[in-house]
Amino acid sequence: MDTLYIILGILVLIIVYVVVSMLRLGKAVVNLTQEEFIEGYRKAQLIDVREPKDFEAGHILGARNLPYSQLRQRYKELRPDLPVYLYDQNGGKSARAALFLKKKNYEHLYHLTGGFRKWTGRIKSK
Repeated sequence: MDTLYIILGILVLIIVYVVVSMLRLGKAVVNLTQEEFIEGYRKAQLIDVREPKDFEAGHILGARNLPYSQLRQRYKELRPDLPVYLYDQNGGKSARAALFLKKKNYEHLYHLTGGFRKWTGRIKSK
């Protein structure tokens, strides 16, 4: 019986954590469909947060590579006065990148829902 209460307690903590994370993300970044993303990314800083080998294999035309693993050291390469459009392979790392940038006072943050794996627009590859 005690084990059941421990498992239920852990489940409740996980659910609370997920809900709080989603609320924080909702305040930090605007999730965009591909069509909405295409409408605005040409007037913004388009950032691919995947690792260089993934970026070189194919990326959205006009994107700059700023890997998530290097974001803490290189985020000042981004202008805080311009919108930042972020994407990665699936959406997880770019969402975390948006949360980090929000803490660093970047205000206009946009995220490609579904990431590059769902992208059907123009790409560039080597």
